[in-house]
Amino acid sequence: MENLVVNIRCFLHPAIILALLLISGCNIENKIIKEDTLKSSGIVLSEFIFDQAPFAQCHASTIAETQHRLVAAWFGGTEESRPDVGIWLSRHGNNGWSTPEKVADGSELSGRQVACWNPVLFQPKSGPLTLFYKVGDDEPQWWGEYKTSSDSGKTWSKPIRLPDGILGPIKNKPVQLPDGSILSPSSIEYYTSTNPKKEIWQVHLELSDDVGKTWQKIGPLNDGRDFNVIQPSILIYPTRKMQILCRSEYAGRIYQAWSDDMGRTWSKMGPTELPNPDAGTDAVMLNDGRALLVYNHSTSDGRDREFLNVAVSNDGRKWYAAVVLENQEGEYSYPAVIQTSDGLVHITYTWKRKRIKHVVLDPERLNLMEIRDGQWPEEKQH
Repeated sequence: MENLVVNIRCFLHPAIILALLLISGCNIENKIIKEDTLKSSGIVLSEFIFDQAPFAQCHASTIAETQHRLVAAWFGGTEESRPDVGIWLSRHGNNGWSTPEKVADGSELSGRQVACWNPVLFQPKSGPLTLFYKVGDDEPQWWGEYKTSSDSGKTWSKPIRLPDGILGPIKNKPVQLPDGSILSPSSIEYYTSTNPKKEIWQVHLELSDDVGKTWQKIGPLNDGRDFNVIQPSILIYPTRKMQILCRSEYAGRIYQAWSDDMGRTWSKMGPTELPNPDAGTDAVMLNDGRALLVYNHSTSDGRDREFLNVAVSNDGRKWYAAVVLENQEGEYSYPAVIQTSDGLVHITYTWKRKRIKHVVLDPERLNLMEIRDGQWPEEKQH
C-alpha cells in the first residue's frame, strides 16, 4: 500500500469539476466545510521518489520545476551529520523518478570527508538551475556551497563556495523579486563564549542583485535572547506585503515577521497562532493570492513529527486547515513545497528518514476548515 498512487481526478467527471470550480471562487470563507474530509482533501498523487537507495537515512528534501522536468534533492548517508552524508538527486521524466544519484560531496572543496546538509534547489526566471547546500561537521561550523546545471539537473558544475558570512538559503527556497533580484531565507546557529552551553538561533535574509554573483546580508531579525528561530519561508502577498514564517525552539509556535519594502526592513518578530514542535516548515504563495503552508501541527509532546499538515490563508494571519498528509507513528518532517506552471502544488518531505515522499495537491479542490486558537479542527488528527 505504501507505493499506492492515488489519482483522484479519475473519479470525477470533468463537467462536474468545472461546475464546482465556477461556483467556488478563491475566497476561503466560501469554501469552508463542516465534515471531516481533510485526509484526502485535494490530493491528486501520493508516491515515493525511490523505494531503495544506497544510503541508510535521508532527510531535508527540496524540489524545483525546470523548463523540462521536476527535480528533487535531499541529503543521504549513514546518519545525519556523519562524514559520508552527501547530496542526492532524482529527476522526474516520462517513466517517473530517476534512480537517485549523488551530486555533491563535502570533500570536493574541503579536501576531507565532511557532511553535507539541507540542499535547496532554485530555478531563477533566467539562468541555470542552482543547487545550494551546506557543508560542515555541525551547524555552527557550516559554510555554504552551490552548483549550477544548464540541463535540468543532468550534469552539474564544480562546487563554488559562498563568501564568508553567507550560507545561502538555509532550508527553504529563495524568491525572485519583481526587479529580478533574489532574496534567500537564511539563519545561523552558534554558541557564545559567555554561555557555551546555550545555542543562539537567528534569522536573516541574503539579497543578490546580480543573480547570485554577490550577496548582501539583511539582519539578523532577532537577537536570540527571548526566543530562538531559524529556517524562514518567504511569502509575498498581492498587497506587496512580505511575510516570513520560521521554525522556533522552545517557543512552541511558528514565528513571523512582516516587511512593507520587499524585505529591506522588517517588523518585530512574534508568534503566529500555529504550533511548532521545533521542526522545519515551508510555504508558497499560490497564483490565486493565497498562502499555503506545510508544517507539523503539533507541539513537542513526544509525537511532535507524527502529524504533517497543510493550511492556507488569505492574509497570513488567519489560517484554515486544508490537508492531513500524515497522522501515524514515525517521523514525517522537513517539507518543501512549490506550485508548478500547471497550477498544481508539489510537496516533498522526509518519510521515517528512510524515503522521500512526493504528494501533489490541486489547490482548487482543498476542503477548508477554520483553525481556531491554534487547534486543528475538532482535533480530528488526534
